[in-house]
Amino acid sequence: MKGLKFLVPAFLVLLGFSKQTNVPADTFCGIRNVAFQVDEEVTFTVYYAVAGVYVNAGTATFTSKLEKINNRPVYHVTGEGKTNSSYDWIYKVRDKYETYIDTATMQPLKFVRNVNEGGYKIYQNITFNKTANTAIATDGVFKVPACVQDVVSAMYYARNIDFSKLRPDDKIPFSMFLDNEVYNMYIRYVGKEEIKTKYGKFRAIKIKPLLLKGQIFEGGEKMTVWVTDDKNHIPIRVESPLVVGKVKIDMMGHSNLRHPLTSLIKRK
Repeated sequence: MKGLKFLVPAFLVLLGFSKQTNVPADTFCGIRNVAFQVDEEVTFTVYYAVAGVYVNAGTATFTSKLEKINNRPVYHVTGEGKTNSSYDWIYKVRDKYETYIDTATMQPLKFVRNVNEGGYKIYQNITFNKTANTAIATDGVFKVPACVQDVVSAMYYARNIDFSKLRPDDKIPFSMFLDNEVYNMYIRYVGKEEIKTKYGKFRAIKIKPLLLKGQIFEGGEKMTVWVTDDKNHIPIRVESPLVVGKVKIDMMGHSNLRHPLTSLIKRK
């Protein structure tokens, strides 16, 4: 059951990450937020499977608030994940990720990572200097691309992509700073389809991220993500094989969405 350590990372890297260098130029610049609003909350249930049987392993919740950093308005987005209490004795997860996104540019100004996974603790506090294109972390100052994202801001930025302008197999590249490294990343647009989740039946946009092979995920484009085919673009399902077992994440609750959830065909 140590596969439970994927709980929040599995969702936060639903866009994938890779050290690939043969991807198109970064396109995560100059976008405007039209997908989410202040005080939005979206909750997810995380299912973990070994031998084909899925069990309810934990939950993840994402919220957004409006705050200021150096008199600049920012979206303060928080992602929290935890294992269910019945699994805490096996592998307890209590993770919290925070990003502060400039409302004018959708670029992150600050990122905080505070995780406790099976007693293994990590705390990171990173400030992005958009003038000097640097990331100021505990371990030093690192040069980063102009439009670099963190793992949470990338997800909210991607929600604002106009998928109607894409064709199947188109790639959307971007860069992300994590663990003192810059990763060149992309998501591949697959197309549209209807999907049934634990929440209901949706019209969805289907994408595949490129994942870096590691201790949790297999490499390649084996993870699949579905987001609502409406103006909200909220993830409604994530599926991926793991090194041990499989993970499935379903959206199970929401409040204060910016737009009507018109992609919902039938509620369960």
